[in-house]
Formats: sequence, structure tokens, C-alpha cells
Amino acid sequence: MSADRAKPTLRPANPNFSSGPCSKRPGWSLESLSDAPLGRSHRAKVGKDKLEEAINRTRDILQVPDDYRIGIVPASDTGAVEMALWSLLGPRPVDMLAWESFGSTWVSDVLLQLKLDGARKVIAPYGELPDLTTVDFSHDVVFTWNGTTSGVRVPNGDWIPSDREGLTICDATSAAFAQDLPYDKLDVVTFSWQKVLGGEAAHGMLILSPRAVARLESHTPAWPMPKIFRLTKGGKLVEGVFKGETINTPSMLCVEDYLDALKWSEGLGGLSGLRARADANLRTIAGWVKARDWIDFLAVDPATRSNTSVCLQIVDPAVTTLDEKAQASFAKSIATLMEKEGIAYDIGSYRDAPAGLRIWSGATIETSDIEALLPWLDWAFGEVQGG
Repeated sequence: MSADRAKPTLRPANPNFSSGPCSKRPGWSLESLSDAPLGRSHRAKVGKDKLEEAINRTRDILQVPDDYRIGIVPASDTGAVEMALWSLLGPRPVDMLAWESFGSTWVSDVLLQLKLDGARKVIAPYGELPDLTTVDFSHDVVFTWNGTTSGVRVPNGDWIPSDREGLTICDATSAAFAQDLPYDKLDVVTFSWQKVLGGEAAHGMLILSPRAVARLESHTPAWPMPKIFRLTKGGKLVEGVFKGETINTPSMLCVEDYLDALKWSEGLGGLSGLRARADANLRTIAGWVKARDWIDFLAVDPATRSNTSVCLQIVDPAVTTLDEKAQASFAKSIATLMEKEGIAYDIGSYRDAPAGLRIWSGATIETSDIEALLPWLDWAFGEVQGG
């Protein structure tokens, strides 16, 4: 592709393709937040009602079983995962699964911070899943459902036995609201508002099965527990956390924004409508990739391709023969050019991931914007290649 290739004429209406915080829903405006109880206590009835409404709408859309608890917790998905690790791990050995950056972070936390004996790493390089048949479910198991920084997801929950002895702790932050999560196979599910629904940052969601609650009430961690991690008192679950009585002060403006996104989701038909939008975006990108010889998915197996955090690698021989630093510079130049043109913001690969591009394709992204973006990527590749 020559450097003087003509620019495409059609531009995405929305250039926000960041993988977090992600694009707001179509039609969003600040007026959507006009009902937020600003200046009021989150412990006042109006605040507690809003928080409880957020929990209830989450349960309905995600089809969470009635006997599972749902809580709003501090510090985004990271806070929810850390709360689960620090509160639940210890009684059993633990298998830590990782195939991308955030999974690797949880491995480091368990091995280097909690320093658990019997912790075992089950890992794979970017683009692949580890051998899931090697996971020992007499252990607790910690894993990401969808690797946000690799674009690799587990295809289903068939590899998790229903009669497992340990707990399964699943970081589902870029999967919730876009992929089917089999709750009968998951004891802890975490996510944040700023991914698939395009909510604001800093708030996490923690979903607990009855088995996870039983562990909390029977296990006392061997380490000191910060206040924001404490889910039990006197050996009993603090039920208020799962009814909107948050551990610390939430932003009621962010809560209102989350409620707006949940109501929008309901208008699409709930989870099925959200998933269909993300799937359509993935199909559009997949068709484009298939017809190109310069770019490919980072995910090796098509069955594991994410429908939200689509990670791509440049496979043109003129680029792959460059050293690692030059390959990274080439990919960064494409992302920079897209931002300069106002076509796509924040589409460079994650800092710890292989060089390439990452396009958010979750439900808040219109397929028409994906369709408009792709010819610009062809153009940008030609421009950077031509020097």
C-alpha cells in the first residue's frame, strides 16, 4: 500500500475505541444524569435506594441466581479482585491462571504479597490459553474470563466441573454484559462499570455464590485485613454490603451513570441484546482481517477471540522482520496517526502486551463506526509503511 494512498471519506461518528474507560452508550449526554442525588449522603434513603436499584438491575440483566450476593465495592475491578483474593484464599492450595497482563498481576499478588504455600501457576503466552485440562479443581482457581490485554477469552465453562472442591474466582471485567457467564461454575465474579457498559471508573462489582459466602464465614485470613476488604463481622457476612450499604463512599454521580447504562441495556433486550451488538462488531473486524495480509488476530484460536477487547498484531513480513523495538514503534505510529486524524483514540496495544492494535468492540460501540474505522487502518498502515 503506497504512502500517497487517498484517505477514506467516511469517518466514525464516535472515535472512542478505548478499552477502558470505554465509550459511553450511543446517545449519552450529561442530561442523563440529572436525577443523581448530588450533595446527599449515600446512606440517606435516596442514596441507598439508588445503590440497591443498581444491584437489582445488574442481577436482572446478567441473570445472576437469586441466592448469589451482588455488592458494589471500592477501587474498580482491581479492588473487587483483591478483596476476593485477600478474603477467600488460604484454606486450600490455589491454581493461578494467566495468559495476559491482569491475570499475571493476580499471580504476582498471590505469590509475592500473600505468599501462599501451594500456589501453582498455570500460564500461557499472549494469544493463547493455558492447558485447562491441567487445572486442579480440588484447589481454588483464579482466572480472567476475558483477557483484556490479549483479546483471548475462555470459550465456555465446560472445563470447570460442577462438583469442584475449591472455589473459582473469576475476573470478568471485560466479559460481563458481553459474554455468557455460567454462574453455576463460578463462585466469585468481578467486574467494573467502565468496560462493556461504558460507565465511569473507580467502582467495582463483587458477585458471590453461596459457596463463597460459606468460605467467608468459616475462614479467618492469616494476614491483617484493611477496612475496605472486610466482608464479615463476628464470623458472619456483612449483608448490608450486598443491599447497597457500601463500605466506603461511592460517587452518586457515577451510580446514576451506571443506572443510565443499565436502563439502556434493558431497552436492547438485556444480555442477549448486548452480546449481539458485541458479536456483530467482532464479525465485522474478523471479515476485514480475513481479507488482509498485513494484520491478524493476536488470539491463535478463533474460538477464543474476544468480542470486546479485540487485539491485533501486524504480520506483514516487512514489519515482523524488524526488531522488537521497531515493531512497537511501527504499531504506535499507526495508533498515533489515527488519533491525529480524529478517527480512533487509544487503540495502541496495552503496555505489557505484544506490539499491535487493540480495538474495543463492546456493546456501546456502533457497528457502523467499526465499519468506518477499518479502511482508515488500511490507509494508516500504508502511510507508516511508506515512511
